[in-house]
This record gives sequence, C-alpha cells and structure tokens, in this order.
Amino acid sequence: MTACTHLDEVRDVEPGTPQGCQECLEAGGGWVHLRMCLSCGHIGCCDSSPSRHATRHHVTTGHPIVASFEPGETWAWCYPDELVFDPAPKPLPR
Repeated sequence: MTACTHLDEVRDVEPGTPQGCQECLEAGGGWVHLRMCLSCGHIGCCDSSPSRHATRHHVTTGHPIVASFEPGETWAWCYPDELVFDPAPKPLPR
C-alpha cells in the first residue's frame, strides 16, 4: 500500500465559503458536490460538476488534499498520491 506524502500540508482550516463553491457563487453557476481544501479552506465543486473548481484549485495552487464538504461524508482525497482517506486526515500536532 502506498503512503501519502502530503499529510504535513493538512492545516486546521475553516471553510472559505461555507455556503458553496467559491467560484460558482461568484459566477452564478451550480455544482453537484463540494470539496474543501485541507491546506487553505477553499471550497470548490467536484469533478462531476460542470466547472470542476476543486481540481482546478489543486492544479493552480498545488494544494494536495481535499475533503468532502458534504453532510455526513468523512472522506478525503490526495490528488498527487491518488489516495482516499476515510476518515479525512487531521492536522499534525505542532
């Protein structure tokens, strides 16, 4: 099994736009499901959504791990390592 090499980038973040996908809200667009960046709190729409803002955020920033921002879901995804976590990783103690 492959280990994630990006857990040190998980931060104790607050959702930037808890009401929905930041870019979709600004553009008046819609989404299917939401993801939260565990490095900065950016909320973006999933890859099933028309604009795929969560993945665009990863490509633009290099932030590696997103968590589901859907009620009742506890999983996360590391883009570079292509690994699923359930439950999502917590920030490492400092």
